[in-house]
Amino acid sequence: MGQGNMAACSRVPLQRLLSARSPRLTCSRHVQAETAAAAAAAPVYPPVLPSRTAKSKSAKRRVLLEFYGQLKEAEPREKIRALTRIPHMKYVVYPQTFALGADRWYQHFTKTAYLPGLPERLAVNADPGQELKSGVDDSTLSELSSAVRSALLQENWYMEKGRTFIHKQQKKFTLPFITNIVSALVNSLASKNPVLSLSSLDFDPQVNFYWVNGERTIPRGHRRGRVEPQRFQIDDQPHSQIRIPQQLAEFVPLDSQISAEVPVIHLAPDRLPVFRRQYDNNVYTGAKLEDPCCYGHTQFHIVPDKFRRDKLNNKNVADHTEVFLRANAIASLFAWTGAQAMYQGFWSEQDVSRPFASQAVITDGQYFSFFCYQLNTLALSSFSTPDNLRKNLCWGTESLRLYEKVSDGDVVGWDDRVLRLLVQFLLNKPHN
Repeated sequence: MGQGNMAACSRVPLQRLLSARSPRLTCSRHVQAETAAAAAAAPVYPPVLPSRTAKSKSAKRRVLLEFYGQLKEAEPREKIRALTRIPHMKYVVYPQTFALGADRWYQHFTKTAYLPGLPERLAVNADPGQELKSGVDDSTLSELSSAVRSALLQENWYMEKGRTFIHKQQKKFTLPFITNIVSALVNSLASKNPVLSLSSLDFDPQVNFYWVNGERTIPRGHRRGRVEPQRFQIDDQPHSQIRIPQQLAEFVPLDSQISAEVPVIHLAPDRLPVFRRQYDNNVYTGAKLEDPCCYGHTQFHIVPDKFRRDKLNNKNVADHTEVFLRANAIASLFAWTGAQAMYQGFWSEQDVSRPFASQAVITDGQYFSFFCYQLNTLALSSFSTPDNLRKNLCWGTESLRLYEKVSDGDVVGWDDRVLRLLVQFLLNKPHN
């Protein structure tokens, strides 16, 4: 009994050992902090990666990111070949379309903001006595005006062409007229703009562009419920285009803040309607061989007979005329500048480091519309830049009438302002 009580009374309290001022406890705390910092700086084990063969979202993402990493070191043509190798189903966007309100949809597909008017350096003074900003005086403009009038009378008066078959009027009258004036103006202005003497002039070229923007959920089939990218393709065939060996000067700086917004449409593209098709994916600037003239200057588009202004008026859709022209310009110039950028090595995961600028003229032979486009981004659906603040820009004018009619061997209602604007477009130069 006595020994048991003595053992119970000899217990020593441990409170003094738990004091925060105890040197032993302080030392152990410092050792633990240093060990944690060293472990954070140099991990002992490699990161855990998902299996490449697993049927999971993380595994698919890993395979895709590794594929993108390999493409970043490849040549531009190898990148294009790898990105367009598998012909998935895609929405085919037609530059010339009957769809009402197509311009807003095309802005959404291409992330393009539309700005009425033209950039400042392309603005033209309509006074006949004033020189253009590129140094063309009034006498030179008079010679060019005479050449354009002669080409117009050649097709509409001197040739004495009769009535045409249905939907063939533009092909018989407007197409040769535009061919003649484009060739004449390029040759005449080559002395004023030296880059035109080094340019390539293509007639009936093929321009294609394939890109991805957004995602869609597969509604039916054995892959129902899965999420896949929304793929798009533009197949364009302008009347003619001018390619140059140097890049056109940018209209605005790459990261400039523009107040114009890009329309956001939450409906599926087939509500436009734009339908899905499956065939080869193509990215093409219009040059079949490797050409030093790899940059775009100006495209010329002819309005087909079924979209002529008088026919749209007869169908009570006259307000669709300008919508059609804007949609044509946005789709065509986005495809052309996008293809140029991809052939320079840029794509959605390697966004452009410099803007790509091009111009377009859309006409039915009497009315002319002028558009400028600047490609600021290709990362429309990107893993590397999910919150991309850049947007592409398109400037444009309303339709301007070159003349009223041709009567008794004379051109009635001639407007020099349209010719001056056309000349100013052709005199646009690259960076010095």
